[in-house]
Amino acid sequence: MSAPIDFYFDFSSPYGYLASEKIEALAAKHGRGVDWHPIMLGVIFKQTGAAPLTMIPLKGDYSRRDMARSARFHGVEAFRMPSKFPIPSQAPARIVLWQKQRGPALAVNLIHALYRAFFVDDIDISAPDIAVAIAAKCGVDSAAARAAIDDPAVKDALKQENEQAIARGVFGSPFIVVDEEPFWGLDRFDQAERWLATGGW
Repeated sequence: MSAPIDFYFDFSSPYGYLASEKIEALAAKHGRGVDWHPIMLGVIFKQTGAAPLTMIPLKGDYSRRDMARSARFHGVEAFRMPSKFPIPSQAPARIVLWQKQRGPALAVNLIHALYRAFFVDDIDISAPDIAVAIAAKCGVDSAAARAAIDDPAVKDALKQENEQAIARGVFGSPFIVVDEEPFWGLDRFDQAERWLATGGW
């Protein structure tokens, strides 16, 4: 069995959301699984000196246009920019990491539910109680999920996830790694697919 594709994402990343809707089909086409890694772009931006695209002059207006256009181009029909953006994504990321240790399959369902809540239904998933409510609808124990958000071990797990991502060269969302070959952005999925099909060049 070939190694899974590592998929790094931040819940506040529009392109991360679009890629989350495409990555499983890409992986399955080539007999791969997906290993989902929630990260915090804010932490990474401190390392790189970057900032959210929508907050950068000129790039901001373009990026908002491009995000909606990219959603249409990739057939992700359910997409709209949230009214509150960007958001801190610690709460949903911690719940996902905690659930991933308990049951990876349910964690994947939760990732999709949280992403769609934010980028389809305009729900502020940065609020712990809201993130927990979404998790509960996916079958996650709400009391345990709420406790996980404030659990020092879970907080440390997310910190380690970020450190490991940075050590691996991850600097954005989405960011995938195929057999140690890094690809940044949804617009590199075509290259990633060629890499998967050919073994690289």
